[in-house]
Amino acid sequence: MVDVFDEVEEQLRSDRYKSLALKSLPWVGALAAVAILGTGGWMGWTSYQQNLTNKATEAYQAALTTGQKSGPIAAFPAFEAISKTGTPAYKALALLQMGGVRLEQNKTAEAVAYFDQAAKLAPNPVLADLAGLNSALALLDTASYKDVEARLTPLMGEKSPYRVQAKEALAFAKLRAGDLAGARADFVVLSNSLDNSSDEIRERAQGAMAMIDSGSAKDLPAVVKAAAALPPPAALPPGPPVDAAPATAQ
Repeated sequence: MVDVFDEVEEQLRSDRYKSLALKSLPWVGALAAVAILGTGGWMGWTSYQQNLTNKATEAYQAALTTGQKSGPIAAFPAFEAISKTGTPAYKALALLQMGGVRLEQNKTAEAVAYFDQAAKLAPNPVLADLAGLNSALALLDTASYKDVEARLTPLMGEKSPYRVQAKEALAFAKLRAGDLAGARADFVVLSNSLDNSSDEIRERAQGAMAMIDSGSAKDLPAVVKAAAALPPPAALPPGPPVDAAPATAQ
């Protein structure tokens, strides 16, 4: 459990709240098939639409392959093309990938714009909520609490597939805003709720509660504000991708 506390403290005492969003991006790959299949009832099965879907599927898979081989930045133009010419489902998926790339480049405003666009274009609630969650997570370390709350509240309904993740994000937003009591209450719920099947979320909640109880989280807002004012780290020289399956191209 000490390792869990260390991990949470490292996350909380930096400006990398948006790392939660980067962690969520692999869901795009995992849920892509479900989201696309779910659009079948919305799209109908006309020959013309099926042809468009087949072409979008091939283009999207090719973009993913490029990302896996050469890195997500190299795949960005391909995803951008799909976002303009693909079917609604693939347009939304491509925009999610584009937002992930921009987030990794610390271009938060562009990332949020892509996520918001994906939410509007998504042909089903699952994909729309996924885009909305990524947008809210990307803004956790910069936007006001009210702005973040407004984005997360619609995702916290009982029927939302991302309600647990949204509740966790709101707890972190309260912590950043200095509402330690409110954040702790939310973390208690997350750590004990039967609705939460994620051990990682439960452990982060317990670690955050320990920080609050120890008093080490009281200076978090000032720490985050100071960290956000620091210049961005220098870019690494280009090279072959270390991971064969980047988070934004799964």
